[in-house]
Amino acid sequence: MPRRARAARRFAPTAAVLLVALLAGLSAGTAWLVARHFQDDARAMSQLYSGVFSGLNNPEPGAEGGALLQLGAQVRQRGMPLVLTDSAGRVTAADNLPPELARLPLEDPRLQVFVARLDREFSPLLDSLTGQRIHYGSLPAQRQLAWLGVMQALAIVLMVAVAVFAYRNAMNAQRDRLWVAMAREAAHQMGTPLMSMQGWIESLRSTAVPPPDQLAAHLQADAERLDRVAKRFERIGNPARREPVSLGALAGRVAAYYRPRLPKRANPVELRVEAPGAGPVITGDIVLLEWTLEALVKNAIDALQGREGEIIISAGLGPDGQAELRVRDDGPGVPRDMRRSLFEPGISSKAGGWGIGLALARRVVEDAHGGELVLEPTEQGASFVIRIPMTNRDA
Repeated sequence: MPRRARAARRFAPTAAVLLVALLAGLSAGTAWLVARHFQDDARAMSQLYSGVFSGLNNPEPGAEGGALLQLGAQVRQRGMPLVLTDSAGRVTAADNLPPELARLPLEDPRLQVFVARLDREFSPLLDSLTGQRIHYGSLPAQRQLAWLGVMQALAIVLMVAVAVFAYRNAMNAQRDRLWVAMAREAAHQMGTPLMSMQGWIESLRSTAVPPPDQLAAHLQADAERLDRVAKRFERIGNPARREPVSLGALAGRVAAYYRPRLPKRANPVELRVEAPGAGPVITGDIVLLEWTLEALVKNAIDALQGREGEIIISAGLGPDGQAELRVRDDGPGVPRDMRRSLFEPGISSKAGGWGIGLALARRVVEDAHGGELVLEPTEQGASFVIRIPMTNRDA
């Protein structure tokens, strides 16, 4: 949805900073754990070395056995899971088991499952004299480092995703600035021929020879439309106005302009309006919405080029309570391979088309009015629908 996209764009810089901080924290935590792990290993090895040699050098009877018992206790204190099995595979001793297995009897089959899991991680140690096997797992520090590695990888993936998102937004913003500059320059360049056309229309009306029927009126309508187009270009990049807009009346006005200019003899095209009176009233920018509707109607007319057909503009309320403005035609429709990218700038199904009309139309509907412009699935022709919330003052 447009609001979600705008919120994502606003949150992207903050997300990038948080991800960088998270990655830095994970890296620092990993380094600290590694350093602490090496320190603990050095301390443990020195204690084991000291205990063994103390037992060997102690002249008291049984000192060697006591040293071995102390050595075993120190090994168990390291937190390494240990399971001892006899030559038949039965569990005879265990230590540092997970909490859910610690209180189980040694005969419990769940211990055998745990032993199999340990063996998948490390090969057991075999006592060739007794046939017993020692099954062991990884130290807690190793598991912590593994989880930190996974979290670092996830943070890097998220950072790359945010970077790609930010890059695409930067490119879109640069492209939008180019459109604004191009549109304003076009509006400036159209001023001179508009003034000249107005003068020629007045000259045509004042001539002694009467012009063809309604020629001056049609020329005046075209001049007024060119003037509106120039003003629309000037509006690009400026905040949208907020005023009541009757969608039914808007559809009727656009249809009234295009009807006299449609083919009447060879391959006639009919343009109809289906709206309950003035239609639903929304709050929006009537100039930009009229521009959008004209772009959709013009696309429908171009789609019917060289063939007979019908174009229907309808206005009303959708099932979800949103105002809907729909343009349908019974032409060849939009090629399937273009439907996903139809609203992207530069994409056009017409030879020589710029691919700007639909992109600007979607921008007007989504960014300026908090609605959506979509291509509906149809069996024949094409159907574009504009959906705008009835309450869209915060769009």
